[in-house]
Amino acid sequence: MSFGRRRTAAQGEGESTAGQQAGESAVVDEGALVDGAAAVPASALPYGELGAPFDRKSPFYLGFVGGLGLLLAYWLFQALIGIGSVLMLVVVSFFLAAGLNPSVEFLERRGIRRSYACALVIVAALGMLALFVVAIVPVIADQIRTLTDNAPIWLDQLEENKRVQELNEEYEIVDKAKAFVTDGDFISTLFGGALGFGLKIVSALFNAFIIIVLTLYFLASLKTTTHAVYRLAPASRRDRVEKLGDKIISNIGGYVSGAFVVALCAGITSLIFLSFTEVREYAVALAFVVAVLDVIPMIGATLGAVVVCAIAFATDVKSGIAAVIFYVVYQQVENYVIYPRVMGRTVDLPGAVIVIAALVGTALLGVVGALLAIPAAAAVLLVIREVVVKQQDLR
Repeated sequence: MSFGRRRTAAQGEGESTAGQQAGESAVVDEGALVDGAAAVPASALPYGELGAPFDRKSPFYLGFVGGLGLLLAYWLFQALIGIGSVLMLVVVSFFLAAGLNPSVEFLERRGIRRSYACALVIVAALGMLALFVVAIVPVIADQIRTLTDNAPIWLDQLEENKRVQELNEEYEIVDKAKAFVTDGDFISTLFGGALGFGLKIVSALFNAFIIIVLTLYFLASLKTTTHAVYRLAPASRRDRVEKLGDKIISNIGGYVSGAFVVALCAGITSLIFLSFTEVREYAVALAFVVAVLDVIPMIGATLGAVVVCAIAFATDVKSGIAAVIFYVVYQQVENYVIYPRVMGRTVDLPGAVIVIAALVGTALLGVVGALLAIPAAAAVLLVIREVVVKQQDLR
């Protein structure tokens, strides 16, 4: 039997009372907790007893901390504006790297290591750029010089129209244009004098160098960089974030490479067509203008067609009519055949979204914003469809 282990109720109550007294004395000895910290006896403080902590709900505290937060946000906003040009170079470089990444992945699927694939793609891209500069740029410069020399003749022919003569007598439009073109330093004047023109050239070359270097770095370390960013997501959602991120980068790469293909088609077809017209001596320069402008969403192809048709009409009326017919037909083919086939698998967006995105991008960042707006809109639409809508479906 275990009667020796039993305690009477009186004994239990006595021990409980003794324990409470010991606990109270311990609390008194150690000091009561004041706002999470043990209070020190006043006798042990050389400068007196500690006061009550500051009330974090007081209007003064809220206003002071809120003011500091507002100043910090304003400082960050000003800093962001200050480095806006640098951020633009980084964004453009990342988009170019994403555009070259499909070529790297194509070589990887053929059994080539990524480092070697990146090196091959980079060498090929730089080789094409060097070939363009060496072979095409002098031809374009000569043809632009010829266009400049012939511009006064075209203006004289335009002035033969009676309506144009009336407008010129009232506003001197043709006379000012003729004086501007015939002036030998009109390009320098356009950029703010000889010094301003030189600074623009130096700035453009420096920006091009920075973009090339950053593009090489992004392309070589694209997977490492993206996976480092994905690790910032919680482990439970990391796999989904990684898949969505890879899809967005794939869309960006597909759009950039697709825009290059569409612009190349426009330039080549324009070169072939113009070679059979009276403006064949300007064919290379005009085809290059069409290809560059065709990269701009919505209005780029139309701008290029207007430039070519205007010069064709100034040179020969029949060539101008042929140019109008050609570009009307070609734009229909590009809009309904080439563009959907090239872009359909990467940035499948509704037409209204493309128009709105291009307008917003142009208003915010100009031509660069128009170029980046469509893949950015595709990324936002993907996140909304796969994250926001899916969350709403679960409720």
